[in-house]
Amino acid sequence: MEENKKLNQPDNQEMLQNVDADKQKKNLVKELISWAKVVLFAVVVAFFINNVIIVNATVPTSSMRDTIAERSRLVAFRLSYLFSEPERFDVVVFRFPDDESYLFVKRIIGLPGERIDIIDGQVFVNESSYPLDEWYLLEPAEQTMDQSFLVPENSFFVLGDNRNFSHDSRRWANSYLPMENILGRAIFSYFPRIGIIR
Repeated sequence: MEENKKLNQPDNQEMLQNVDADKQKKNLVKELISWAKVVLFAVVVAFFINNVIIVNATVPTSSMRDTIAERSRLVAFRLSYLFSEPERFDVVVFRFPDDESYLFVKRIIGLPGERIDIIDGQVFVNESSYPLDEWYLLEPAEQTMDQSFLVPENSFFVLGDNRNFSHDSRRWANSYLPMENILGRAIFSYFPRIGIIR
């Protein structure tokens, strides 16, 4: 009988080792599944934020200096115009009307139905006697040929803050920015400097 017990002992140890190995495998699988869930959740949240909440954009040129420096990275809020309309002076990120594969960043100057006159480099809205107070301009706009624009419904007239070096509504083939092309209002830049966009 004792011999039988001795013979069975290694089997019991082997079984215990197998049970431990199975437990370790199951724990490892549980751990991997747990990490996969975390990663998947993070990917879904990032996708949702980037496609529903914010727009991540880069300003490649100096057209918005000094408000936004060239090569700046910024965040725009996609839900800004969910319950309200864009306003004059909002800085917006949008799909370029002449080629929607490009994202542009400009400042809204003219609202739907408004007449915009550019005379001696100054902007006049609806034939006002006084030019628009453009406190954000990098420098006075150069005096160029006078221009007039009548902004269609559901569209906007946009200009860069670095007026003398900006490719904007004055020069586009499609002069006006349709509402559906606006992706969001620019809120802040985070590289190379951090700051609120006004």
